[in-house]
Amino acid sequence: MSTTAAGRPRPPQTPRTPPAPEPEPTTATTGTTAPAPTADRARRRLSARVRILLWLLLVMAVALASVAATTRSILLRDADARADAELSQEVREFVTFQERSADPATGRPFTEPRRLLRTYLAGQYADPEEELIGLTGRPGSTPAKLVQDREHSVRLPLYRDTAALREIFASPDSAGTLHRAPGEVRWAKVAVARFGSEPDAAFVVAVHPVREQARVGQVFRVLLVISGIALLMTTGIGWVVAGRILKPVRLVRVTAAELTERDLTRRIPVHGRDDIAALAETFNAMLDRLERAFAAQRQFVDDAGHELRTPITIVRGHLELMGDDPAEREETVRLVTDELDRMSRIVEDLLLLAKAERPDFVTPEPVQLAELTADVYVKARTLGERDWRLAEVADREAELDPQRITQAMVQLAQNAVQHTTPGQTIRIGSRATEAGIELYVADSGPGVQPEDAEMIFERFRRGTARRGARGSGAGLGLAIVKAIAEGHGGRVRLHDTEGGGATFILILEETHP
Repeated sequence: MSTTAAGRPRPPQTPRTPPAPEPEPTTATTGTTAPAPTADRARRRLSARVRILLWLLLVMAVALASVAATTRSILLRDADARADAELSQEVREFVTFQERSADPATGRPFTEPRRLLRTYLAGQYADPEEELIGLTGRPGSTPAKLVQDREHSVRLPLYRDTAALREIFASPDSAGTLHRAPGEVRWAKVAVARFGSEPDAAFVVAVHPVREQARVGQVFRVLLVISGIALLMTTGIGWVVAGRILKPVRLVRVTAAELTERDLTRRIPVHGRDDIAALAETFNAMLDRLERAFAAQRQFVDDAGHELRTPITIVRGHLELMGDDPAEREETVRLVTDELDRMSRIVEDLLLLAKAERPDFVTPEPVQLAELTADVYVKARTLGERDWRLAEVADREAELDPQRITQAMVQLAQNAVQHTTPGQTIRIGSRATEAGIELYVADSGPGVQPEDAEMIFERFRRGTARRGARGSGAGLGLAIVKAIAEGHGGRVRLHDTEGGGATFILILEETHP
């Protein structure tokens, strides 16, 4: 049986069994795993490229079918209008002849319907799809017919269809449509006035629109063929174009699938200025933010692990070697507390630097620079016995985060205190320039060596011996100052102070409220 550090027996550990996985859904009859519905799988697999192409083909098919049907309807209406015009013209011509013409044999008006019809038909010439017929007889009986002696292009002329002639002759209507097996017949009829005891008579003009309708049907079929070819061409072109347009989308999907927290360097090439290019740019910007966030997280972990390892080792070593002597225990507690305070400061600074990547790191607001500079001067005077001087102030208003700027300026003042001795001069001031505003802290210490000018703004990096005593910092102060300046869209500049020393300047862009 094992024991704890205090010597108490440790209760036996009961092995824990992992929970059984939930059974997959089964069918009620066979007990086998129920597959996902086929429609759902097909819908998931239907790509955007196919959906776009299907919608395009559907719209084009409806449009082309509408055009073909409308064209057919217009052509058929025109054919009917021409047939009606032909019927009306022939009727008018016969009525005019009947009213104004005379019998050539007597020179007087016609008295016999048969003579009238025969004379009129002898002087007419019908079109290929037109028939001019004279009918005589009694209603209900088979009429006698008078026709032109010529060949017709229709398959079954009306004058050979006795039943059709009987129906037309007996009809009380003056016009109509006759539907026969060979095709439709449009007809018009003019009754001839009776002359004494002569039988009833009528002039009939018939038009066969079959050939015209066949031509319309041929045009309709040609339109359908052209529409089909257009749909096939649209399918091919649309497939290629949709693929080119959606290529960045596929790249986004593939890139997103291949991204891991260890490889965030992949980017999508951007071509053009359309919505797809904007999507690719937005996705690349998101990857940039993710890469910076993961880099900041990794750096935070690495820095914390690197910097906290030493104080943890010191604390553990002192605690392990601590004896029973009260003085020794008091000294150990003091050392441990000091290391714990240093660890706390390191963690707070690292958290602040990690927060610098967030958009809400700075909260700008209208600030009077003169008042802000004076406040920083008052707060900095408590950091050490130095010759503090308020050099100059910018008398204007700007938008910035006063708390962050104060934090950065106080950090620069603390840095100046650490690298100067009591009585040395430290100047604090602010000024307006053409490019914006500047806030600075200038000391009269040993200055910064040129090779250290960029290095000292990095995390956990300090200057060389020329700057004198380093103090107890972890090397994060100037990195925090740099992060605050960049959070305002500015930068930190370092140059030598006239007469010796270092001057740190926060250069911020001019932003009026």
